[in-house]
Amino acid sequence: QVQLVESGGGLVQAGGSLRLSCAASGSIVAINFMGWYRQAPGKQRELVATITSGGSINYADSVKGRFTISRDNGKQTVYLQMNSLKPEDTALYYCAANLIDLRRGRDDYWGQGTQVTVSS
Repeated sequence: QVQLVESGGGLVQAGGSLRLSCAASGSIVAINFMGWYRQAPGKQRELVATITSGGSINYADSVKGRFTISRDNGKQTVYLQMNSLKPEDTALYYCAANLIDLRRGRDDYWGQGTQVTVSS
């Protein structure tokens, strides 16, 4: 069974930094892309950043220049370095992956989420 396990969330003051990690495990044949989404209270889930197996990266305009996504293919792990955090970055951050599972084939998977709270 495929699992995505996030870590690294927490409480930080505005202007501070956090680093999120997400490790994929299970009967994974290949990972197409991994990424991060977030959902603030009362708002829809939105894309933060994604990275493909080939290294192509996409960022939301709101985080460009502040957040950096990276990936360790060998460890099946994706990271999100978040700098210059703002109170509006406060949200539940979800790891996502589109991957090929040995039994289920290609599908989308989500982590449980990790809370990021930025105080002003």
